[in-house]
This record gives sequence, structure tokens and C-alpha cells, in this order.
Amino acid sequence: MHVLNKYKKTVFVVLLLCAMFFAGRGVGYLAENFILPNGGDVNSVGSSHISASENWGLGGYGDGVKPTGIAPAEELKKYDAYYVGDGDEKVIYLTFDAGYENGNTEAILDALKKHNAPATFFVVGHYLESAPDLVKRMAEEGHCVGNHTYHHPDMSQISDMASFRKEMEDVENLFSQITGKELTKYYRPPQGKYSTENLKMAKELGYRTFFWSLAYVDWYQDKQPSREEAMEKLTGRIHPGAIVLLHSTSKTNGEVLDELLGKWEEMGYQFRALSDLVD
Repeated sequence: MHVLNKYKKTVFVVLLLCAMFFAGRGVGYLAENFILPNGGDVNSVGSSHISASENWGLGGYGDGVKPTGIAPAEELKKYDAYYVGDGDEKVIYLTFDAGYENGNTEAILDALKKHNAPATFFVVGHYLESAPDLVKRMAEEGHCVGNHTYHHPDMSQISDMASFRKEMEDVENLFSQITGKELTKYYRPPQGKYSTENLKMAKELGYRTFFWSLAYVDWYQDKQPSREEAMEKLTGRIHPGAIVLLHSTSKTNGEVLDELLGKWEEMGYQFRALSDLVD
């Protein structure tokens, strides 16, 4: 009897480990195919409303099909918020989140210039403080510079307008000091974390909020995707009206962007500014 009980325990442990292994594989699959930069809740993908607090996420990539967002495009528009363009025209809207500068932005700007591709750079306070010359170049070369908040906090936890406004206005003011221009009132919530109240406050301040319909895991500095992986995912998941999120901190993005833009052009896509989408 003692031997039998020991055997049962061994079998149970083996089955438990197998279950944990396959559960882990499942989570990895979800993270890869329902992608939301820097984490988020993949289980709510495809819901029909905007909840009190969410992490932006996507599902349903593949074969040129527009992915499903956590909130539908029409629902987001009530708050002047967007994640994908309308229609079936082969148009791409390029966006870059710029948290800090580590030597890749010049190559990115060079590739954009070569392909005459407009982009929007969502910057934080640290980027403005540490790389003002690159910010000037972005503006001078016709790119849009948007607001990614000054301190990159979890904005869904900010419920009072005074704190929300300060995160936004501090970016506006420093950008104006650097460039002599007014910041375009385009906003991207850090890490895609937002709430209904955030969207309302952004709209009240005159901002349009932009999520994304195409992204991949490019933000880990010690685990950069290979050139082949980047090209496969970014060309395989492209779709009409895509708002593409890339991180300017990514070494891989700096290295492949010229080739990637050329490949997208070969696929029949054009690059347009976010202003074209909202106007």
C-alpha cells in the first residue's frame, strides 16, 4: 500500500509538471499572438466596450487582416482615440515610442528620409532632456512629435485632472523650448495602460489618443529580435490602415528599417502621417 501511494504521488507530480509546461507554452503563444508592449491582459481582447481600466492588446493577426482590439474602433472614436485606419487602402502609419536615446534614432531617421516616410515619435520627458538635437531633427524633417507623458507612469492610476494635465503639459512646454514649435496634441498612454477617464481627460485637453494595430516584442535591450524575426513578423502581420508601433530604442529596428520600408513598398503599401488618418 505504501509503495502504491508513493507511485500515485509520483504520477501526480509528473502530470502536474506537464500541465505547468503546456500552460506556460500557452501563455507564451498568447503573448506572441495577442501582443501588447510591456505586458497586459490578453483575455479581454475583443470585448465590445471600454472598461474602467485596461491594457491595450490585440488578437487575430494574419494574411493582411486587421486585428481585433480590446475596444472596437468605433467605440474609441467617441474619445478621439484610434488604433487602426478605416478602409482597405494599403496605407501604413508609422509610430515610434521614444523613452530614451541609445544610438538608434539616427539610423531610423535616415531610413525614414530615404523612403520619404512620415512618422510620429511619442516622446517622454527624459528623451526631450537628453536628446534635444534629435528632437529638433524630427521636427525639421517633417515628422510629428507626440506626447508619451513626462515621467511614463501608469496613467490608468491617475484619476485627477491636475496630475494628468501636468504629465502632458510638461512635455508640451519642454518641446516648445527646444524647437520653438507647439507640440502636436497626439497622445499615447505609456505601456498602453489607460482608463475611460484617461481618454476623457485627454480629449478634454484637446488630445487625440493613439494605440496601435501592429507591434512586436522589440523593447528588451538584452533580448533583441533577430533581423529575420523582425522582418517575418512585421511583413507577415501588416494590414491596410496599420498603425505600427516600434520602439526607437531597438537596435534591430535601427538595422532593419530601411529594408523593412522597402519590403512594405514592394507589397504595395504607402506611408502616411497620422494627421491623414484623423483628418
